[in-house]
Amino acid sequence: MARQPDNTPAKSKSESKSDDSALIRELALLLDETNLTEIEIERAGLRVRVARNISIAASVPASVQVAAPAAAAAPVAAADASKHPGVVPSPMVGTAYWASEPGAKPFIEVGSKVSVGQTLLIIEAMKTMNQIPSTRAGTVTQILVEDGQPVEFGEPLVIIE
Repeated sequence: MARQPDNTPAKSKSESKSDDSALIRELALLLDETNLTEIEIERAGLRVRVARNISIAASVPASVQVAAPAAAAAPVAAADASKHPGVVPSPMVGTAYWASEPGAKPFIEVGSKVSVGQTLLIIEAMKTMNQIPSTRAGTVTQILVEDGQPVEFGEPLVIIE
């Protein structure tokens, strides 16, 4: 709270502090009522900013807690897939799609035979559809991403053996 000197001699320091406290309490109540995280006002050379810290405590239902260890195993499987010699990694960040448009036949399925340069899937990045070609010939043994799933650079997409 920044306070500029008060040039009015009529107010004593104790009156001024009680007015300040009342203003701060009023602003704090306003924050609670409006669900704001911060408010600042300036009045007669007095600037007051009131903010509250927001800490989000997520309560997790018991059914989700039981599933958590299984979800923790998924990154290990993805790490193992990234070391596979037939992995096709994502060349960019974006959203992976299995087909050229919704409802269309997917480019590949598990068990599909693919040749070098054949489109495996599409990654949309910045409203541009980028075809992801096969880097080798073989059979698709795993598709590691879901249709419409966001992917990161280097994330394993498909395994071809």
